[in-house]
Amino acid sequence: MKRPGVLIVIFVGALLMFITFNTIVTESEGSRGLEAGDELPPFAMPLSTSPCRGRCDANVATGEGQGAAGARPACAVRGPEILNVCELREAGPFVLAFVFHPVDRCRAQLPVLERVAARHRGLRFRVIAVRANAAEARGLKSNLPVGYDNDGAVANEYAVVVCPTITYVAAGGRVVGSTVGSQTEAQVEEWVRRIE
Repeated sequence: MKRPGVLIVIFVGALLMFITFNTIVTESEGSRGLEAGDELPPFAMPLSTSPCRGRCDANVATGEGQGAAGARPACAVRGPEILNVCELREAGPFVLAFVFHPVDRCRAQLPVLERVAARHRGLRFRVIAVRANAAEARGLKSNLPVGYDNDGAVANEYAVVVCPTITYVAAGGRVVGSTVGSQTEAQVEEWVRRIE
């Protein structure tokens, strides 16, 4: 009677070993952020200072009437309380930092970005709080503008899985690359020099 239980344990153990091995050796496209040459997906989202109440989702629509993605194209959604990547692209090089608000290592990246941003006044640095609402985005207490991606739609478009993920964009909206995981000030500086 014990034999079927032993076989199940052996099967489950072998399955877990296979999943672990496969995870280690497989490079996931979704965990790297945007890479050099990737197209910059459009989005518009409320800033943490927005008066938006209730559930305020990001707009990732590329055309009219796209349901949950947005009623009108994201690039057309603009205003003083909106973080719009199309406006950023038009203004010149910029840096997007995706963070998950309750994760300490994500929050620890913000002072690093703030120090680098202070030395590069012509460059725009923006923070995106993934799966956060306005109050949680404000809770990041960053002196950089913070938008919030309530339903994670923008994070999905930008292939963000690991926090922090930082995407570096040169003039004209050309994606130079992304970093995944915590970065030192020197590492961020090196990337910034590539997009200035």
